[in-house]
Amino acid sequence: MKRYLFGIIMSLSLAACGGEDGKKQDVVDIDASRLKENIKILASDEFEGRAPSSVGEEKTINFLKKKFEEAGWKPGNGDSYFQELDMVEITASPDAVMTISQEAGDQTLEYGPGYMAWTKRVVGEVSVKDSDMVFVGYGIVAPEYGWNDYEGLDVKGKTVVILVNDPGYATQDPELFTGNAMTYYGRWTYKYEEAARQGAEAAIIIHETAPAAYPWEVVQGSWSGPLFSLETADGNMNRVKIEGWIPGATAEKVFAAAGLDYAAEKVAATKAEFKPVPLKAKMSLDMKNKVRHSKSHNVVAVLPGTERPDEYIIHMAHWDHLGKDESLEGDQIYNGALDNASGTAGLIELAHAYKNGAVKPKRSIMLMAVTAEEQGLLGSQYYGQRPLVPLDKTVAAINMDVLNYLGPTRDVTVVGYGNSDLDDYVVAAAEKVGRVVRPDPTPERGYYYRSDHFSLGKVGVPALYLDSGVDSIAHGEEWFLKQAEEYTAKNYHKPSDEYSEDWDMSGAVADLTLIYEIGLRLAGEKTFPNWREGTEFRAMRDAMMK
Repeated sequence: MKRYLFGIIMSLSLAACGGEDGKKQDVVDIDASRLKENIKILASDEFEGRAPSSVGEEKTINFLKKKFEEAGWKPGNGDSYFQELDMVEITASPDAVMTISQEAGDQTLEYGPGYMAWTKRVVGEVSVKDSDMVFVGYGIVAPEYGWNDYEGLDVKGKTVVILVNDPGYATQDPELFTGNAMTYYGRWTYKYEEAARQGAEAAIIIHETAPAAYPWEVVQGSWSGPLFSLETADGNMNRVKIEGWIPGATAEKVFAAAGLDYAAEKVAATKAEFKPVPLKAKMSLDMKNKVRHSKSHNVVAVLPGTERPDEYIIHMAHWDHLGKDESLEGDQIYNGALDNASGTAGLIELAHAYKNGAVKPKRSIMLMAVTAEEQGLLGSQYYGQRPLVPLDKTVAAINMDVLNYLGPTRDVTVVGYGNSDLDDYVVAAAEKVGRVVRPDPTPERGYYYRSDHFSLGKVGVPALYLDSGVDSIAHGEEWFLKQAEEYTAKNYHKPSDEYSEDWDMSGAVADLTLIYEIGLRLAGEKTFPNWREGTEFRAMRDAMMK
């Protein structure tokens, strides 16, 4: 395995130097032991789960600043390594009880096991009283698919109840939406946004593990405690009063009490002719909130290009995780070792690789560790709205979120494969080391819309989300996928996502070396990659580049 990894690094090094004539051999400075040590530090209890606007943030961003300085990188925001965000933190009281009233009686749901809810409105208290509940299927309005789940429905004062994911996943029909692959319409973020556009009072998503791609414990961990938003002039009053989730078993009871078959209604919701269904139920919830206005920070470092320093390639990863939950028994710290201390430590390795490489990038390289990804991609969203360099001078963004800890793979995964010309760069780099490029093996989970590259994509910048492959050289594909599933089920967004000395980071080194070569090639060119024809971001990029 060591011999294989040495071959990867040397092949990439020769390619990065423009040939195999031996005149320049760039020994890529990406070190597994240094990578592990930095993950260990970032995921230690001392950093308290790296929550935005916390002591953990202060430790994290200063640690990154120090590492970028030591690697010889310049501040990315004038004379500062930080881009400051105005944030608002809202913590809902866990004592609130949701009541669903029906003719057969009331269901009283306890915060945590029974429901999860919050408000994005910047208010000390929010109340919904006897709000009529109506099932709106997948809660999608998509003219390009001839789809409108809200057609003919006035939802003012109502609570809309929504299925997670989209109809293509439910039917596995490749002609419906994009079949098994989730679209943005399947994401919870979209569903709350659309409910607000429709004028609903509250929006509740029904949780089921398979279409959501994570168990209920992830819902509890992700939406409890302090939740962050970017400050807005209207205090987010354009959002619905209450956003939340209920378990599928609870939904079944509500449907049954209304004389409806939940399974049959789910099937009906997969048809374009679906009509909203009243649930003969009323929802009530009073939530008291602790509101705190605060600051958070993206960490940005730059290595100026030697010939075209006004053009940039961005490497990005989110530094934040879920912080500390003092209401938990036992371990209260969400250390976030893989998610995403690993990707953040990967940025430090790229800093060494670019700075110490024999080939100096002609375009500038930006390393950006963003905040509040776990709160809805807020740090990258802020950067997309207020970029530090012009978007039409931003060549591409390459994102890292959870590095490979299971050893080298024969393949490499492009999440969102087929979206942009950047796929060709991955294929070319992978072929040189005998690796195969594959699309995301689980497109139904919507990973393309769940990490920070998407914030750059939404503003037109070609954005690449590269992941490890799934075909382990040592153990095969079945073993690798089993390990990944176990991580999702047992550790994802849980306090148990902790650093382990047993991790084999040689696969991460191989992936980082691949990412380095892609970035170095982009930095050496004069052309700009683009989105593929027909993608939702192509027109925006074309207009920008004119």
